[in-house]
This record gives sequence, C-alpha cells and structure tokens, in this order.
Amino acid sequence: MPKIRWLMIGMCFLANAISYIDRANLAIAAPAIRAELGINAAEMGLVLSAFFWTYALMQLPAGWFIDRLGVRISLAFAVTWWSLFTMATGAARGVTQFIGARLMLGVGEAFSLPSFTRVAFNWFPRSERGMACGIFNSGSTTGSALSLPVVTALIVAVGWRGAFGVTGILGIVWVLAWWFIYRDPEKYRAIAPAQVDALLAQRGMPVTPAASAKISWLDLFRYRSIWGLMIGLFCLNFAIYFFITWFPSYLLQARGFSLASLGTLGMVPALMAILGNWLGGYTSDRLLKMGWSPTKARKTCLVGGMLTASSIGVSAFVDSTMMCLALFSLAYAALSFTGANVWTVGSEIAPTQDHVASIGGIQNFAGNLAGILITTFTGVMLVLTKGSFLIPLAVAGGLCVVGALSYLFIVGKVEPLSLLPER
Repeated sequence: MPKIRWLMIGMCFLANAISYIDRANLAIAAPAIRAELGINAAEMGLVLSAFFWTYALMQLPAGWFIDRLGVRISLAFAVTWWSLFTMATGAARGVTQFIGARLMLGVGEAFSLPSFTRVAFNWFPRSERGMACGIFNSGSTTGSALSLPVVTALIVAVGWRGAFGVTGILGIVWVLAWWFIYRDPEKYRAIAPAQVDALLAQRGMPVTPAASAKISWLDLFRYRSIWGLMIGLFCLNFAIYFFITWFPSYLLQARGFSLASLGTLGMVPALMAILGNWLGGYTSDRLLKMGWSPTKARKTCLVGGMLTASSIGVSAFVDSTMMCLALFSLAYAALSFTGANVWTVGSEIAPTQDHVASIGGIQNFAGNLAGILITTFTGVMLVLTKGSFLIPLAVAGGLCVVGALSYLFIVGKVEPLSLLPER
C-alpha cells in the first residue's frame, strides 16, 4: 500500500483537531465576552447552542455533496467556510451577530466527519481502515484537550477577539496545504499503478455508475442497518457530549475542583480518549487480520466499547473523587474506542463507494441530535434537582447499553448492503 496514505489521514486528524478548537473557543471566551458586552447567561446559552442546530441538520446534505463533488473540493471549501466564520465570531458586537456566526460555523463543520470517512475509505484497505478512522477521530479529543490551554493563552496574549482570529487562520493555513497535497489515489501520479490497483481491489464493493444510480440517498433509509447505526451513534454521543459541554461544570460544582486542577486532572479523560481511539481502530483491524469475519471483528469492538462506556452512569454514585475521575476516564476512552469503529462500519456497509460519505452524514445527523438533547436535558435536571448531575449521568450510562444492543441486533452483517430490488 502507498505510504502517503498516512499523510492523508494525518491531514484529517489535524483538520478535526482544528474544528474542535474552533467550536470550543466560544465556551472558553464566554466569561470575557459577557463581561465586555453585557450578555446575560440566557443569551449566552442561546449563542452556545446555535452551532449544534446547523451542524446536525447539515449532516444530511453534506454527505450527499461530498460523494458527488469529491473530498478534495468539499473539505477545502468546508474548512475555509468555518475558518472565516470563526474569525467573524471575533468581530461580533451583539447576540444576533454571535448566533449568526455560530450557525454558519455549524454549516461548515458538518462536512468534516463524512469527509474524513471518505478519505479513510479512499486511501486505506479494509484491513487498516479501523486504524485510519481511529486516527482521524482522535483529532476531536486532541482538539478538546488542547482547546483550554491554547485558547486561554491566546486570550491572555491578544484578547478574546484576537483569539478567534488566530484559530481561524489555522484553518486557512491547513486548507492551503490540503489543496496542494490531497488527491484521490486514482489521480495521484506519484503512486505506482500497481499500488493503486491493489488498493482499489480491496474496497470490495460495486463502483459502476449503474450500481450507484440504483440506490438513491433516500433509499438508504430503507435499510435496517442504517437505522441501527443512527440509534447507536445517538446513544454514544449522548454520553460523549457530556464531556464536551457539562463535564467542567460537574468537576467544579459537584466535585469541588479548582480552576487549576480542572486544567490538569480535568484533562485526563480527554487524554485517555485519544488512546481509546487508536486502540479501538487497531484492535478491530488486528482481529480482522487474525481471521475474524468483518462482522465479528467490528461488532465485538462496538458492543464491548459501549458496554464498558456505561461506567459513566456509575461515576455519580461513588464518593471518591479519584475513583470518579477514573470511571470518567474509562468511559471516555471506551466511547472513543467505539467511535473509531463507528466510522469504519459506516464505510464498510456502503452499497457503493458513492454512498460512503452519505452514510457518514446520516448517522452523524442522528448523533448530533443527542448533542442538542444532552445539553438541554442536563440543564433542566440541574434546575429540578437543585444541582444534581445524578439523573443525566445515569441516563447516559443506560443509553450506552441501548447503543450496544442496537449495534448487536439492529445493525446486520458488516458487508456492502445489497442493491435494492427494482420498484
């Protein structure tokens, strides 16, 4: 296989890390913004939630566009778009402008994960695709871990407006590199034809125009496995978005962490999640190379990861702060372990190569509905229970079990979906 495939997936890792810094910078800058512009807590809540609405809704058309325009053009456009609106956030003067910028940020970032999935499919044989997905997926946890120290340092150095400008410029620099580096394997002249032919032979699905035309984007919803992937990622993201939204507040309010300990011990679960991504991809690929069927190898990791992640529901019941942090670390790592295989399976059940990004967008749409729900649900529960996180964490743990059952029983064999009969 061509060695340059690792550069391609490394570029996706960097883009994913930048995207998570760009979506987290507002939460970190919120205190400074509120102090300067006089924005109250309710208004800031609307601003913070705006990103998720367009990010979730645009997943559906994003996958369709990526499969038709190609990942080189789609991802270059998307990162340019979200970088410009990251910088525009730094120029906002009021709530309406902040909401508009965040809505547009969500539109651009919706193209990210379906694009990364298509790159992994394009450049990696099936036996290495789990590791490839684990690498790009770990960009999210890397970006989350880096966002607090990086954005905080930028705010101190250049102010909160300047911080948005700097993080936006990072994306523009990435786009320039991507445009000159990336090509699909079929169009990369530096690769020997024999290597390209070997790579294409291992995709294992029909690629003819007739096969692609037989199944429309809407037809994908007629497959049971697609619904299984949607339910599974919804359950996974319900738990994982707790770490992205409410986890710092939990440590500060429920466990008495100081800001200093939040920036050190609070990073441990995110660091473990990076390892979880890599381990999840490596494990399923290793099982595949040992002779396990794709269904057995991928589903073992999906189901085992989700069941282990249910430990998040136990964390609220333990008295020891260190034990609680250990359970959070285990849960976040297990969720990431599962996440690497979520994107792998999505590409491997695609009926044709022209449906890979579409399936990624469809399942990520369902997954990000959970992002909207966990944010609101936790806030309501905190009001009703006078600050207790017990119910949200217990629900997250229970949904991890539901997700495991969905991957086990609703998702079928991990193989290209059969072409639908003529209607």
